[in-house]
Amino acid sequence: MNAETEKLKHKTKAHWSTGDTVFIDSVYKTANLPLPEYPEIAFAGRSNVGKSSLVNKLLNRRKLVKVSSKPGKTQALNFFLASNEVYLVDLPGYGYAKVPRKLKNDWQGLIASYLSTREPLHCIVVIVDIRHAAKPQDLELVSWLQQDNLPFLVVYTKIDKLKRGEQARQAALLDAAFGLKKTERLLFSAKTGEGKEKLIAMLDQFLP
Repeated sequence: MNAETEKLKHKTKAHWSTGDTVFIDSVYKTANLPLPEYPEIAFAGRSNVGKSSLVNKLLNRRKLVKVSSKPGKTQALNFFLASNEVYLVDLPGYGYAKVPRKLKNDWQGLIASYLSTREPLHCIVVIVDIRHAAKPQDLELVSWLQQDNLPFLVVYTKIDKLKRGEQARQAALLDAAFGLKKTERLLFSAKTGEGKEKLIAMLDQFLP
């Protein structure tokens, strides 16, 4: 852990350390969103990219966010309240080929409406599998966030699957594809926990 991450670690807020996180609701329409009482952090990514595992690791919970046995199954915005301080919003996965086109369009409309209009949303975490080249849906999402000046952070996950040298090469390729600076992304492993403290520190910087 470098000095910068260690310094930020001491500023970690209670919602990441107490484990006091509860499921609030699954929202299928923006009209049914909960009252904007707390700041929100949303987690987006392709189906089967490890989104649920990342959130569980972040909160020190093993099964809070359920990992679907069928990619593309989750259709709602799932709200979790951490320590009565912040909403964590698990967005529907995107990019799964076997999902009917109408359902895909409904999901995209739900996600786009939430991301672009939700006032208490302070950060969108975009999760990308570091082992693969940037996918069209990932590129479209990041480009849209950049163009609309929405706050986001990209996480290259599953780094435990690659050696250090491969991690660096893949990260550089993805950075170039997305047009990202190193300060706009980080490396993470839900299996080993590597990158967790840095992720927490960076997320806290988005929160009031």
